[in-house]
Amino acid sequence: MAQRFIKDPADVLDYKFDWSDWLADGETVSTRTVTVETGLAKDSDSITDTGTSVTVGLSGGTAGNEYDVACLIATSSSRTVKRSITVRVENL
Repeated sequence: MAQRFIKDPADVLDYKFDWSDWLADGETVSTRTVTVETGLAKDSDSITDTGTSVTVGLSGGTAGNEYDVACLIATSSSRTVKRSITVRVENL
């Protein structure tokens, strides 16, 4: 995934980890653990899109800083994988 996003400190936005290209046919996300670097707030996280994605609600952050957000999943086939995104906060 290795994606980068830009948000304003006042934004409250959802970010999606889409696993559909990685999952085998019929395989779904069973559990997820989302970790957010200190300074950015995780408001919510859930398994979405019939078990093929994890959506994370983020808010806050300090302008000029970058934050890593990691998502570790376990699948219905007992496989695990972790990917991260970077969120840069800027006054927009």
